[in-house]
Amino acid sequence: MSWDPIPYHAPLDAYEQQANALWSAFQAGDEGAAWRFKWEHPRFRGKPVTEVRKAALEPQDAQVVIAQMYAFDTWRDLETFTRAVTSNMGIKRFEASVEAVVNGDLKTLEATLENYPKLTKARSSRRHHATLLHYVAANGVEGSRQQTPANAVEIAKLLLKNGAEPDALADMYGGKCTTMAMLVSSAHPAKAGVQAPLAELLLDYGANPEGGGSQKQSPILIALAFGYLDTAKVISRHSSPKDDLAVMAGLGRLDDAIRLLPHADSKTKHVALALAAQHGHTDVVRILLDANEDPNRYNPPGFHAHSTPLHQAVWSNHRDVVRLLVERGAALDFRDSIYEGTPLDWAIFGERTEIADYLRQLTTE
Repeated sequence: MSWDPIPYHAPLDAYEQQANALWSAFQAGDEGAAWRFKWEHPRFRGKPVTEVRKAALEPQDAQVVIAQMYAFDTWRDLETFTRAVTSNMGIKRFEASVEAVVNGDLKTLEATLENYPKLTKARSSRRHHATLLHYVAANGVEGSRQQTPANAVEIAKLLLKNGAEPDALADMYGGKCTTMAMLVSSAHPAKAGVQAPLAELLLDYGANPEGGGSQKQSPILIALAFGYLDTAKVISRHSSPKDDLAVMAGLGRLDDAIRLLPHADSKTKHVALALAAQHGHTDVVRILLDANEDPNRYNPPGFHAHSTPLHQAVWSNHRDVVRLLVERGAALDFRDSIYEGTPLDWAIFGERTEIADYLRQLTTE
């Protein structure tokens, strides 16, 4: 199923209609509706979609999903917001400014900040309590607003020049997150071709290249984990990761990886193999396998832990790494823990034709 995003100033009735539509679609066996429950309902996070079908659900569960979609913990929180946004000018002004940010309306944002300069430090009344700058990352905020305009760098620069805090924290994904942490894990600015320039801008305005908040990984490791090598390279110019095997493996710096490998602990080597395979650094993968790293285990938490190095090499379309892993004993029948697919399933779904042909041949021999 699909629907248009509900405007921030809409009445509660509009959300009720969306919840009813979701419930009807789920009852009718719509697969998209089941996945919506899986991704948004707190009860099913970290569980396969098959658990949704087994569960005894009620229409109120659809309301929970809709509330979560718009960044509210409960339906009551959403109800409170729909009343407040029409009566509280501060909330209304912030929401209107968010629209300007995500739509790239630079003139409106400039005029608003000229009259209300404190908006750059204001917080959303939604669950995440994001600043306007967080919305530039197009991640961690409500899904309908996860979009990146072509002038996102100009929007971010305007906010930063007017006092936005580059390392302000917001409540996202169960932790405290900076704009940088959200940016380097976000597909939208990457697809728009502005992720690396936005990272450079944040760093120029004082963002901590080592990260902040409750993120367990540094921004450079997050960027590598999400596949954004160019952005990771930008961050590496502002930090000193040369003594981190996992970072060197992800960046493909073979000489540094060779230097650091004998002194690395098991966790770091596990991450290093995951990142080297994902980014197609065949020589780095080879030295890790020579050091007895096991290709037949799931990647570590924070690095696509639902999958193996072979899954990630397949998805990233790195044929040489796929062949090397297979030749060194990577199992072809391992299934990922979310979609329950083998590496061949991933190759077929992702239309990695040459890899699919190679793996299919191996499975039929």
